[in-house]
Amino acid sequence: MKKVYGAYYKELYYTPERRVLDPKIQELISIAASLVAKCEGCLDGHMKKALELGATKEEISETICIAAAINAAAMIDLSDRCAERLNLNHFPSTPAAASSSAS
Repeated sequence: MKKVYGAYYKELYYTPERRVLDPKIQELISIAASLVAKCEGCLDGHMKKALELGATKEEISETICIAAAINAAAMIDLSDRCAERLNLNHFPSTPAAASSSAS
């Protein structure tokens, strides 16, 4: 598997004639994907390479925020699906404790 992955990685990141995205943009995307995938080794490598390619700390910060937003959206979507399967209203507009104590 490592050989197959290595060949894929080399083709993706080190074959300029097949590249469409700017290498810096490619690394910023890779940072976001590494965060969502929780791959610390990937994150370290892609942050280092992004900086070498001229990415600013602000660009990396925005990339991190985008990854956080995507991950949060996925969590909310999955929690909504779980609640629906259990017929729950897990984000009620009026908390249960407040509505029962008010009566």
